[in-house]
Amino acid sequence: MYHHPSPAAASDAPKRRAAAAAAGNGGSKKRGSYNCGRCGLPKKGHVCLSTGSPVSAAASPSSDAQRLRRALSFDEDRGAPAGQAEEMGVYVPLVDVPAADDEVGDEMDGDLAGGVLPGRLLVEVLRRLPPKELMAAAGVCKGWKECVGRVWRAAEELRIRVPRRSQVGFVGSVLQKCGSLVRLSLRMESDFNATDLACVAFSCPNLEAMEITIHDGAVNRIVGDALGRFVAEKRSLTSLKIEGCSNLGFLNLCSSSLLVLWLSDLHCLSKSVISCPNLNEISLDFGRQDNDSTDLATMLDSLGRTCPKLRNVHIASTRLSNSAVLALTGAKLRDLRMLSLVLGSKITDAAVASIVSSYTDLELLDLSGSNISDSGIGMICNVYPDTLSRLLLALCPNITSSGIQFATAQLPLLQLIDCGMSMRDVASQSDAPQENLLHDDAAEDPRSCERPTRKLQPMYQKLIIKHGQLRKLSLWGCSALDALHLNCPELTDLNLNSCTNLHPERLLLQCPKLEMVSASGCQNFLIGAVHDQILTGLPKEASHLPCKRLGDGSKRVQAPQFLVQQQASGEKQASPRSRCTLLVD
Repeated sequence: MYHHPSPAAASDAPKRRAAAAAAGNGGSKKRGSYNCGRCGLPKKGHVCLSTGSPVSAAASPSSDAQRLRRALSFDEDRGAPAGQAEEMGVYVPLVDVPAADDEVGDEMDGDLAGGVLPGRLLVEVLRRLPPKELMAAAGVCKGWKECVGRVWRAAEELRIRVPRRSQVGFVGSVLQKCGSLVRLSLRMESDFNATDLACVAFSCPNLEAMEITIHDGAVNRIVGDALGRFVAEKRSLTSLKIEGCSNLGFLNLCSSSLLVLWLSDLHCLSKSVISCPNLNEISLDFGRQDNDSTDLATMLDSLGRTCPKLRNVHIASTRLSNSAVLALTGAKLRDLRMLSLVLGSKITDAAVASIVSSYTDLELLDLSGSNISDSGIGMICNVYPDTLSRLLLALCPNITSSGIQFATAQLPLLQLIDCGMSMRDVASQSDAPQENLLHDDAAEDPRSCERPTRKLQPMYQKLIIKHGQLRKLSLWGCSALDALHLNCPELTDLNLNSCTNLHPERLLLQCPKLEMVSASGCQNFLIGAVHDQILTGLPKEASHLPCKRLGDGSKRVQAPQFLVQQQASGEKQASPRSRCTLLVD
């Protein structure tokens, strides 16, 4: 049985041929879809009864109508792709692709609104699909498969979850679909080795940013040679972030394009050469193993010669000491603005004196885990009153509330301060591990360091902060705090987790813009007091007027009830702070 086209379809045939000729297609016309353009049923043995007329693809807007934006991110990840793709866990973000030409749109027949869907519109629909629907759409027909291929090829950013059961070469098979990829993020749930890194280098010639995260017990087996070759070959690479770098052995990175370098879980580096003249930010996070033999002093001393444009430096290691800090200050990094030296229990006030004398324009200073005292805070306040906006002093056992109050009074630009686990009671201090107090005299220069000592802090400490710019305050684990008075009109985030000895009647929060208060591990009475104050803006006792002072001020007497009622009725009720969130257990 032969198919007889309707008169409407026959009348549109010359128009389609003319459009194809105008497009400059010199060869024969390609075969179209095998389904009807009106009802979607197979054309073979089919007589279409639909009266609607197909829509010509020539009406689709041209690619020059607007400048295309290439952003790669889905609004939501609604699941893994179907079938085998479900095990892949591919995450393809939203992307703008070049508009399909009239011929391709003419070939892709769809059932949207009972007519042919132009290729440009179909691409706009497909690029908004999550991976599961996107890969399923590739199996509809040849035209749709070509449009899905356009979405993959035009992607500039890709996020992939590599599951534990993935086969060898899975990363390369996915990356070969994305010829324009410039940003890649790999969530590794299986081991990552040199073969995977070579697939990335081969499939992404224009890669600019790469991030590798390790999850679910996976192991990063990359060694120093493979990483050095990868960085040297990628001439356009600007950002590199890799977790689980415990097997590197040594670092030998040379790149003129690299701007950001993050390496975590480093261990026992025999040699460290980072020759990146344009590097702006470096983060080196070492493991917590006791047998780490990395020479931090030599590494930090070379940064001034090989990376002169560093602005942000973050080093996390238990082997940080005064000698390593002196080596860093001797590097003379003129553009340094953010300095983070974490977990250095051997860092004392002598290192602080070296920092403030060498770098006078710091905007962020993080000395968490060090053994600096209130004297070191005084040095910081004397040098950075006009620049410092973020100060992090968590896990510093020699700091008291007096030092924190002095910092907030002397640093007017301060927006964030973290002093968690610094003001602790005697019981918490006695439970602290003693290995952090040990001092390796052989590894230190006796002329440039002092022996770190831990002082027992007073049990009851009072903290009063009045600051006009402070936005975030963290007091987590400060069990020695007995009273807290805050007058911070810009404060939005307050952390009071595990402040076990803070009395509710000695808490005053005058912070009208509070948005989040964390009070996990606190007493129920304290949680109730915080709840009352963040909702009403006033302490609970402020609503009662039980007493009145006499004219001579000699003593107080109970105020009559009618006076209390008159004053209460005359006062304007405070508006509730409904947007503030209280986080508890």
